[in-house]
Formats: sequence, C-alpha cells, structure tokens
Amino acid sequence: MVTFSAALALLIIGYIIYGSFVNRVFAPDAKRRTPAVTLNDGVDYIPMPTWKIFMIQFLNIAGLGPIFGAIMGAQFGTASYLWIVIGTLFAGAVHDFFAGCLSIRNNGANLPELIGKYLGGGAKTTMNIFSLVLMVLVGAVFVSGPAELLAGMTPSAFNATFWIVVIFLYYVLATLLPIDKIIGRIYPIFAIALLFMAFGILVMLFVKRPQLPEIWNGFGTKYDSSPIFPMMFVSIACGAISGFHATQSPLMARCMKNECHCRPIFYGAMVTEGIVALIWAAAATWFFGEHGTVDAATGIPYSGAKVATLISKDWLGAVGGIVALLGIVAAPITSGDTALRSARLILADFLHMEQRSIKRRLFICIPLFLVTMATLIYSLADADGFKIIWRYFAWCNQTLSVFTLWAITVYLVQEKKPYWITLIPALFMTCVSTTYISMAPEGFGLPAPIGYGIGAASAIGGIAWFATWMHRRKK
Repeated sequence: MVTFSAALALLIIGYIIYGSFVNRVFAPDAKRRTPAVTLNDGVDYIPMPTWKIFMIQFLNIAGLGPIFGAIMGAQFGTASYLWIVIGTLFAGAVHDFFAGCLSIRNNGANLPELIGKYLGGGAKTTMNIFSLVLMVLVGAVFVSGPAELLAGMTPSAFNATFWIVVIFLYYVLATLLPIDKIIGRIYPIFAIALLFMAFGILVMLFVKRPQLPEIWNGFGTKYDSSPIFPMMFVSIACGAISGFHATQSPLMARCMKNECHCRPIFYGAMVTEGIVALIWAAAATWFFGEHGTVDAATGIPYSGAKVATLISKDWLGAVGGIVALLGIVAAPITSGDTALRSARLILADFLHMEQRSIKRRLFICIPLFLVTMATLIYSLADADGFKIIWRYFAWCNQTLSVFTLWAITVYLVQEKKPYWITLIPALFMTCVSTTYISMAPEGFGLPAPIGYGIGAASAIGGIAWFATWMHRRKK
C-alpha cells in the first residue's frame, strides 16, 4: 500500500504545484471575452456553469481508458503506477490543458484547425483524417463494453444487442441536439456515479488493505509477457495521456465563460482521471494476485468488464456495486456520444458548414452514423473484431497526442514560453507510437530490436526537425 499511497499523494500534490506552474505559463486573462460569449449559437457555443463543464469534461475524457485500460496495464506490475503518475502530471494534463486553452484563444477551434495553424496545412489534412477515424472508432468500441455490463445487470430479455441499439440511439440524439439539452443535464448525474465508484473502491483499498505490490519488490511485469515498452504506454492511455482528450477539450472551450477556469477544468479533469486509473490499477493488481489473469472455471482470460464487475460487487455490496457499475457504464457512453459530436464539428469546419440548422447537422451526421454502425457491426461479427479495432484505436489515439504535443510546442516557442514542458513528452510519445506500430501484430510485426531502433530513430528525427526549425526561425 505504500507505493499506491505515495502515487495517490503525488497526483494531488502535482495538481497543486505543477498545475499552477503550467497555468502561469499560459497566463489566462480573466478580462478576455470567450467564444461562448462572442459566438453564442445556442447549439455548440453556449455559456455553462464551471462545475458542470468540469463534470462534462471529466466524463468526455474518461471512457473505458481509466478503468479497462488501467486493469490491462496493471498486469505490468508497479510500472503501471509510475506511468499513471508521471504521464498524467507531465504529459496528459499538460496536453489537455493547452488543447483547451488554445481552442479558447482561437474562437473554439477544433483540434485539426489548431494543428494546422502551428504545424502547417499538411499536418491539418492528416489530423482531419486521423481525428475522424479516431472519433468513429471511439463511437464503435465504446458501445459494446457498456452494453455487455448492462446486459449482465438486467433481465435476460434485455440482452447486449438490445442495449447496443439503445446506446446508439442515444448517441444520435446527443450528437444532434444542443449541448445543454441532454449532455448538460445528465452528465452531472453520471459523473456523480463515476466518482462514487472511484471513491468507494479507494475507501475499500484502505479498509481491506490488500497485499499490493511495492516498487522495491520488483518493477517489471508479472502477468503480461509483452514488453513494458511500448505496450504498457499504449494500454494505459486515457489514464495517463490520450490524443482523444484533445478532441474533447474544444467542446468545453466553447462553453467556458472565463479563461481562468482552464486549470480546474482541463488540468484538473485529467488529474481526476489519473486518480481513477490509479485506483483501478491498484484494485486490479490485488485481483490478479488472488485469481490470476484467467478464470479457472472457464479457462477464459478475464476481461476488463469482468474484473470491474467482480471487484465492485465484492467490495461495495449489492447496492453500492450497482451504483459503481452505473458509473463504469456511464464513462464510455459519455465519451462515445461526444466523440461523434466532435466528429460532426470537425467535418463542419472542414466543409465550412454552419451548425445552427438541424438540416445541416443531419447532412453531416447521417453518413457519420452509417460509417460508425458499419464499424460496430464488423467488431461484433468477427471474434477478434473488437480486439483489432481497439488496438488500432489505441495507436491512433497516441499518435494524435504526438501531433498535439508538437503543435503546442511550436506555440510555446512562438510565444517565448518554456517549450520544454511539451517538447519532452512529444519526443517520448513519438518514440512510443512508432515503436508500437512497428512491433505490434496489428502493425508491421517487426522483431523487437528493429522496432526499438525505429522508435529511437523517430525520436532522434524529431529532435533534428525541431533543431532545424528553431535554427531557421532564428535566421
């Protein structure tokens, strides 16, 4: 429990100290009018209370990552704790914070627009494609997980297929309607359920005081034979750093009434997610220590949903377990709907199409929904379909964070601010992303030495590009 307790304390202290430093770097201006005020359209640009925006941002970025991703990452041992803490404070929270701040300073611009401004037209085109692919994958993979959980909580007549249809119909409404009609009203309720779940599991960790691994007893993997680098850094994405978050921050940037709220909303929401991921990583290390990674009765490896369900029911009782599971269900659903909403806005920006009219929204959304449904059907039809789509989602997710971090680095250089706060994470994540796609079975499947060499070469190439750009800039 010592390593876990120290990691939890570091996340809280890091928000106070490093979060304050990052906020001073950006220097928010309370007098500057925000896009929610200057561009209020009653659909996407709507001023909302700060507490509600925090709740929405937290749920937008949470998804399955800080729960299922942390459970998968826990198979790598105490290394998962370190990555959650370091990744959250120095990479993920900084990434989310500046993505939101730059959107506010650029009239609520979406991520591809921001990347195009700082990295050029070619990067903008690439990010338009990457972002849309990622949003569709999120909309597809974040349906079956909660549907499986809901099917296990309801009578047999309400099977997973029934809940998939219900969730997707909800996605349609949440994507089309003004943000304050559904998202603004039900997200606070879902957020309370998710926070109750995390707090309940945290309390039980200290009450039960299970035997958790300590960093001095072994740093490496115990249950997963895959190499920690890069696999763990892709498995634990939303609980440390996730490019998907940068597509969600602009949604809330369009609803904020004051720039000074950026730190609690963007940096704070990511630290909160890191805490949730740390709690589930700790609970999962106990679970795997007690049960192993394979169900002895069936011989089937435990899924994230199965582990989360068993722990919630065992530790929180019947009623508490149901509330906790509702929080777990809400997390991916409330990321899937805003992913498709973000895709609508990205397409609208690309096509220069206003979104006040419901007809214009339908013009974009109908093909978007059809593509998402086709992806979902593929993931369900093939036994390995979900696993394959999830892996491509994971890689696209981290690759998107790479482009975002480089764009923020260019912004910080142009503003003569300490650019190292994103340059270092940008180089690291560049290495992670290229190494993963080089070695992963769904990528090029290259031997580890070659994959590591390509990853190192990409980081060196990033340094060379940045040094050349800086040299030309000085000239």
